[in-house]
Amino acid sequence: MKDILIIEDNEELGKLITDFLKREGYTVEWKTNAEEGLEVVRKAAFKMLLLDVMLPGMDGYEALQEIRKKQKLPVLMMSARTDDESKILGLEVGADDYIDKPFSIPVLASKIKALMRRSYDMTEERELFTYGDISLDAKQSEVYKNGNKISITGKEYELLLYMMNHPEQVLKKEELYDSVWGYECFSEPSTLNVHIRWLREKLEDDPKKPKLIRTVWGVGYKFGGAKED
Repeated sequence: MKDILIIEDNEELGKLITDFLKREGYTVEWKTNAEEGLEVVRKAAFKMLLLDVMLPGMDGYEALQEIRKKQKLPVLMMSARTDDESKILGLEVGADDYIDKPFSIPVLASKIKALMRRSYDMTEERELFTYGDISLDAKQSEVYKNGNKISITGKEYELLLYMMNHPEQVLKKEELYDSVWGYECFSEPSTLNVHIRWLREKLEDDPKKPKLIRTVWGVGYKFGGAKED
């Protein structure tokens, strides 16, 4: 699962937004027309969509109507049409928020953060976790790498969920074992090492040289962050 899909036909603006959001740590995909954007939405999962209204071919309103037939992802519409009727139409066909063009990048970033917060942090317990190209949907118990769903179930899933709840922290083996298997579990503690290996095989580009789930020698593991000396 990626963070944001952008559908914007203006090359200069699209590149500006894409580059900025990537620097902010978001995973982003950018398309210049609605038809290509709809094709991407059908094949991959995104946290939210930035959708221009005035597009070549199918416009943003039509595209959003198609998306809303099957998708509930948050949508922020971008448009030079600043009249109330255009804004109302956008909201009526399913937009969650609307930003007038021209806009400043900081204002856009604030709207994105606010929409993400409203959409995914409505409850005290988080439901969506993302780190780099890995996303975990706790509501659906699904895990994605680069937007592609991967098969992780059982204790592997619980272990990954715990680590993504504590990113870039050194986690002792005892802490991980007790949190996932429980204090009274009769399994061998070495089973933790086995599950870590299985997770690396599914998540790492090179499981033999892990960059996501790192070993902290003599202590335990760390999910993400800089390599330990």
